[in-house]
Amino acid sequence: MKVILRQDYEALGHIGDVVEVKDGYARNYLLPRNIAYQATEGSLRVLEEEKRQNERRHEKEKKSADNLGATLSTTSVTLKMKVGEEDKLYGSVTSQMIAEQLEAQGITIDKRSIELEEPIKALGVYEVPVKLHPKVISTLKVWVVAE
Repeated sequence: MKVILRQDYEALGHIGDVVEVKDGYARNYLLPRNIAYQATEGSLRVLEEEKRQNERRHEKEKKSADNLGATLSTTSVTLKMKVGEEDKLYGSVTSQMIAEQLEAQGITIDKRSIELEEPIKALGVYEVPVKLHPKVISTLKVWVVAE
């Protein structure tokens, strides 16, 4: 059965691709989950309208992410932590803690968009990348100081 993808799907392709799949896979998985349309003339017209709407929505999201990124690049977060010998932290600084500090400053960011490779375990100043949109990555300055 030929289907037209309504959204990017890793195993099959991208939005608007016409792909050939087995009948059962299309009827039982792709069509009920609105991942694809059956390939007809009417569905091609509907898909074109959905593409235009998706492009407009993505542009709005990117603009808002750009604005938030500009705000984040000028913002810094200070976290006061208890320290032991040789300035080692008791515990560590996580993305959750950074998100809570940003929330206190009036900036709402999901903790999953803060990309810490590993938790911070020492005092200092860190540049932390924040992925706001697939094409927008901003950096945030995090100060970890002794309590």
